[in-house]
Amino acid sequence: MKFFIDTANLDQIKEAQDMGILDGVTTNPSLMAKEGITGHENIINHYKAICEIVDGDVSAEVIATDFEGMIREGEALAKLHPQIVVKVPMIKDGIKAIKYFSDKGIKTNCTLVFSAGQALLAAKAGATYVSPFIGRLDDVSTDGLGLIQEIRLIYDNYGFETQILAASVRHTMHIIDCAKIGADVMTGPLKAIDGLLNHPLTDIGLAKFLEDFKKGN
Repeated sequence: MKFFIDTANLDQIKEAQDMGILDGVTTNPSLMAKEGITGHENIINHYKAICEIVDGDVSAEVIATDFEGMIREGEALAKLHPQIVVKVPMIKDGIKAIKYFSDKGIKTNCTLVFSAGQALLAAKAGATYVSPFIGRLDDVSTDGLGLIQEIRLIYDNYGFETQILAASVRHTMHIIDCAKIGADVMTGPLKAIDGLLNHPLTDIGLAKFLEDFKKGN
């Protein structure tokens, strides 16, 4: 399973990259604003800065919601760097745009997916990634992980190459559960990834090893 970090914070991206396990980055206008990155030129430069840190795909989101606007923005984003993946919303014009980009060889990430039917349409249009938001589904008492299972089954049934990118991952168990189900990618905060490191028996064992080493010296 690929590990993406969902942030616009360059320090956190560098930390995840330095760990050696980072496969890519997802971000959006809200995450940009959280880091104080506003204005078209600043956002564009920030995407470039992210691409200079990581080796994998970097999702850059279009703001337009009409077909022509998404095409115009998406083509401009794709020209920024070979690692850019154009992030497109799950709407009718978004599906049309994904088909257009797919035919042009431009990678896409269909975002704001909340149903298996939406994921099926994205795959039919040729999306590189589909992003079901499992955390947001959990927030409204809906089984986000169950949606990942449904999409996995459908994609496997028909050999779709679209990768399931589990988005809105909130905590470490989300990552483990997505890995069990067979999500191709997870994207979440650095805290959730770091959580995979932790186990009390590891801490106890290491402390005992060090204690025994000191006794012998």
